Amino acid sequence: MIREKTLEDLFHDTLKDIYYAERKILKTLPKMARAASSPELKAAFEKHKDETEGQVERLQQVFELIGKRAQGKTCDAIEGIVAEGEEIIENFKGSPAIDAGLISSAQAVEHYEITRYGTLKRWAEVLGLTDVAALLQQTLAEETQTDKSLTALADKSANAIAKAA
Repeated sequence: MIREKTLEDLFHDTLKDIYYAERKILKTLPKMARAASSPELKAAFEKHKDETEGQVERLQQVFELIGKRAQGKTCDAIEGIVAEGEEIIENFKGSPAIDAGLISSAQAVEHYEITRYGTLKRWAEVLGLTDVAALLQQTLAEETQTDKSLTALADKSANAIAKAA
């Protein structure tokens, strides 16, 4: 007899998804920093890389707290978002619109992460995993702040520079 899947199974499966995604993002952020034309955007991507390293460590803590090995499973969503970002780099490299494009790509990543972390946090609360929920909330707050910072960069200069070209 096949065991029915539970919320714990769904939580673990989604955790593996975001763990894969974070590790993929960690590899992608240096490419985005190199492609950015503004020093502010380069610095933002470098800062987010450092932050993402901490988020990966936090996810490893979550796996430990639930008694599972830290492992990822291919996340098709992040693969698609990263591919779109690479396409922007290829098609807009050297153009005044590159930073606006990179910001839009980075925000697609952030919105995906915000969705995942929000859901995982809620499920952790439902499952009574208070320590896990607190770790996930910490990451959710960082992702939300990064999204706001990217919007501020877009509004401050990137969109205007892209439009003026």
